[in-house]
Amino acid sequence: MKSPTQIGKSEYVEKRSRFLGVVRHVASEEEARAFIDSIKKEYHDARHNCWCYIIEGKAERYSDDGEPQGTAGIPMLEVLKKEGVGDAVCVVTRYFGGILLGSGGLLRAYTKAAKDALTASEAKEVVVLQQIEFDCSYADFDRMKNAIASYGGEILRSDYGTSVHVKARMPDAKEFEKNFLWKK
Repeated sequence: MKSPTQIGKSEYVEKRSRFLGVVRHVASEEEARAFIDSIKKEYHDARHNCWCYIIEGKAERYSDDGEPQGTAGIPMLEVLKKEGVGDAVCVVTRYFGGILLGSGGLLRAYTKAAKDALTASEAKEVVVLQQIEFDCSYADFDRMKNAIASYGGEILRSDYGTSVHVKARMPDAKEFEKNFLWKK
């Protein structure tokens, strides 16, 4: 998955209508909604504030905000999906220029504004780390440390008692568990 590394902004003018795009990273639906509300407040005098967001593995939402159905929110969402972006919100604000663009023109304009803002956000590949906890014997501890490192993980904490309680994080905890923890 890719995710924006910074707030990306764009401006596009089509037949005197101004399209202002903004994309940023978000971690939850609440954060996405708060950002959308802040943009609506900032550009309260605009005709439309269309938006979409993807919270990886949890939610995909969009709004055409009064534009003809399917001409704004869905095309913007498709830009994020096509680029493999998650945990992101995109808002495109339209200041109407007095000339109707038609469905095709709106679709192209919203797509371009979203794509340009996404490009400006410098979306990069993100590796999601999973946390894992387990107990192992003192004799197995060095083998487990090496195995965790080989999976691109790191040990967060080791507590020593009758056994070693390990807390670690890594990209693929399920695969690690399958290959190491159940084969003692």
